[in-house]
Amino acid sequence: MIKKEIAIGFAVGIIANIFGSLLYILLFSKAGIEQTLKDAFQVGHFGSILALGALLNLAAFFGFLKIRRDHRAKGVLLATIFTAVITLIYKIS
Repeated sequence: MIKKEIAIGFAVGIIANIFGSLLYILLFSKAGIEQTLKDAFQVGHFGSILALGALLNLAAFFGFLKIRRDHRAKGVLLATIFTAVITLIYKIS
């Protein structure tokens, strides 16, 4: 049961990160989503877009804590750590 709750939180964290990244691109980019992502890969700013997208995980994390879904909050935290590791690997390579 606990693993299921953590998995749900992890999925919510990944979805929030993707949605946050897309929202950031839509709000602050003059080009479309596809062109912005291509440019970000070429220039090396893709990790920054992922990191800014992870800001939405804060809302999910504290929302789960507020409604006392601690294991789901742990899953969101794991998704945030996963995103940080992916960003670190991207920045190093």
